Amino acid sequence: MSTGTRVVGLVPHRDRGLAHELARSAAGWFRDRGVEVRLPADEAKAVGLVELGVAAEGFASDLDLVVSLGGDGTMLHAVDLVYPAPVPILGVNVGQLGYLTAVEPDELEASTARLVAGDFAVSERMVLSVRVESRGPASGTWFALNEAALEKKRSGHLIRLDVSINGSAFTTYAADGVIVATPTGTTAYSFSVRGPIASPALRCLVLTPVSPHMLFDRSLVLADGEELGFVVCDDRGVVLTLDGRELGELSAGDRVTCAAAAEPLRLATLRPRDFHQVLKAKFDLPDR
Repeated sequence: MSTGTRVVGLVPHRDRGLAHELARSAAGWFRDRGVEVRLPADEAKAVGLVELGVAAEGFASDLDLVVSLGGDGTMLHAVDLVYPAPVPILGVNVGQLGYLTAVEPDELEASTARLVAGDFAVSERMVLSVRVESRGPASGTWFALNEAALEKKRSGHLIRLDVSINGSAFTTYAADGVIVATPTGTTAYSFSVRGPIASPALRCLVLTPVSPHMLFDRSLVLADGEELGFVVCDDRGVVLTLDGRELGELSAGDRVTCAAAAEPLRLATLRPRDFHQVLKAKFDLPDR
């Protein structure tokens, strides 16, 4: 950043005591340095900083930086609050895996001066744009940092989806579901169903079926300029979720279109962050 930080948003995990303590301390540190601090109203109430709470829809307005205090789930919540505003998000790891977080809790106080001065780097991550044509609650255009998943609602049933690529029919998938992941999302849900891991430096779409009942059971990797289309074939109960948040049930004939969003997400970092070394550390991989 070329200018200093004037307004900071804090997004703490709502139920984690350490996140609450850090939020209260961070609010004090920033305010002592003349920086305006705000929290979403629900989080402000949970933390005990009601006077700093604002409505969720106005949270991102004029922010220079957002500090997420939690794990990757809290980061995804911060993304939902901020995107598509071009506001960098810094993740403080008050969770477990923390693929998206960049700072440990004991580093935050010492980092405050750098954050106020704007002395941090910003990296960009591809975001998924999901357009839904439906009469149900999922209708509209949505965004996801990790993935969109279309899955069966009830056990004992397959779902069937007509899949197209760039507007041309590809095939019909019969499976428990399908996942469309961004590179960032390939270490999340997609990975748990044996999807490939992609470097977040890439821009691509990764389509992976969940428990497919068909001969073609491999993942597909598409370029960021390509588009995936899905049409629900029957009323067997298909649920659409984005980054773990359920949007609603889809019916026969409903359409879902996935493509790379035009605007990237911006992540703040205080030091070089090697994705492959992070991956190695999270999985405790040996040198040999």
